[in-house]
Amino acid sequence: MPFTLVRDFLEVSARQRPEKVALVCEGKRFSYADLEGMANRLAYALMSAGVCRGDRVAVFLGNSVESVVGIFAALKASAVFVVVNPATKADKLRYILGNCRASALITDSACFPAEWEGGLNAAVPSLKVLVLCDAQDSGRTAPGVSVLGFAAVPSATPWACPPRDNLDLDLACLIYTSGSTGEPKGVMSDHGNVVFASGSIIQYLENRETDVVINVLPLAFDYGLYQLLMTFRFGGTLVLEKSYGFPGAFLELMERERVTGFPGVPTLFALLVKRDLSAYDLSSLRYLTNTAAALPPSHILEISRKFPGAQLFSMYGLTETKRTLYLPPGQLPHRPGSVGIPIPGTEVWLEDEAGGRVGRGEVGELVVRGRHVMRGYWEAPYATARRYRPGPLPGERVCHTDDLFRQDTEGFFYFVGRKDDIIKCRGEKVAPKEVENVLYELVGVAAAAVLGVPDPVHGQSIKAILVRAAGSELTEGQVLRHCRSRLEDFMVPRHVEFRDSLPVNASGKISKKELK
Repeated sequence: MPFTLVRDFLEVSARQRPEKVALVCEGKRFSYADLEGMANRLAYALMSAGVCRGDRVAVFLGNSVESVVGIFAALKASAVFVVVNPATKADKLRYILGNCRASALITDSACFPAEWEGGLNAAVPSLKVLVLCDAQDSGRTAPGVSVLGFAAVPSATPWACPPRDNLDLDLACLIYTSGSTGEPKGVMSDHGNVVFASGSIIQYLENRETDVVINVLPLAFDYGLYQLLMTFRFGGTLVLEKSYGFPGAFLELMERERVTGFPGVPTLFALLVKRDLSAYDLSSLRYLTNTAAALPPSHILEISRKFPGAQLFSMYGLTETKRTLYLPPGQLPHRPGSVGIPIPGTEVWLEDEAGGRVGRGEVGELVVRGRHVMRGYWEAPYATARRYRPGPLPGERVCHTDDLFRQDTEGFFYFVGRKDDIIKCRGEKVAPKEVENVLYELVGVAAAAVLGVPDPVHGQSIKAILVRAAGSELTEGQVLRHCRSRLEDFMVPRHVEFRDSLPVNASGKISKKELK
């Protein structure tokens, strides 16, 4: 059936398959009927406490059933959900809640900033209601704010589905970007954006209601969030975990739940390619997906070898468009370095700095057109105008990604690098990704990041920061010899540094901002 609003994903599945297990989380199993009832009741509690259509409801929790219920309760209350990573510090949390003027905050004692005790109204003046998800009501009070206990909501509110007040043009969620170039910005996603994007991805992944999808990525990260939304849309089962910090336990869970879909990021796959997987029965796995950052071709080939029965989808996207490109798995042996073609129902092209379209084989900025192009940044008109510019039709806007790509003769796209990451060395432009791919070919490299550092003669020189694989005694000399054999002279690193680990952000990407 056609979907109009994001809340339909849960409501339709609850109507069609009420007793089916929708969610496996922290050792508990919840049916679609369970989650529908919980979300309805919390929605009524939010509305009774003053949450109105279009208000923002912040969910500040780890991956949990309360997070899932909170997201759909906000939607059922005709509000806009904002998932905030539980690792967010108090100052950044205050900024996000203040920026979106949140009316409700769903959290628990573990996440709630201790310095806000007794001063919640001063920290977030817009707040009308605080929902606490502790097993027992903590007894917290806040002047001017209604405090509700999540566990007590079912006994005080109706089970019936709240009325539908939204249109598909209304906002469904704000997804705050990592803020690598300044303060976090809230990407505005309307219901139509989410319905289109989720449907397009489901189409090429060929998802079905028998799929069991595991998600270890934060729901605050759009890649993790869409695992929830898509799975509920096609009526599958979501296995929701908090992290992938213990790969052995994660793999055992995949085996036990007979997982068919596994979305990962490069840092997670880097752990798995170094691990012996023969002890685990992963024969149920039908597909794997990767986004956040492009996988090195050497890792792609190793993943394909370790998961021979599963198709690997290499993909590219950004929060501002959700998903943009995907590589059909049949193309993987022929072009492992590509992130593919536009997702169904969309269009992309490459532009030079003057705004002219570039030909195949040339490097240009990726521009995206389609219903998945989000509405812009919340109350940030200048940033919105820079990213979202006039499109081919009057009144239309397309997304300029700030990412450089090239396209081969058959129309497949290859990520080159971010505009602001390009290193200018000896008068030449060097894409860090190209050097990193060569470094990952070297046995003994577990993780790699390439940066440009100031150089008084060459403007910038290339620095490689590496993490050795367990047991490796890789040396700087070996690294440089390998690079000289595979790269042009101006692309060879001038500096090599070894570290025990590299910083990663919530999306699973290596954080070059921290490295710099």
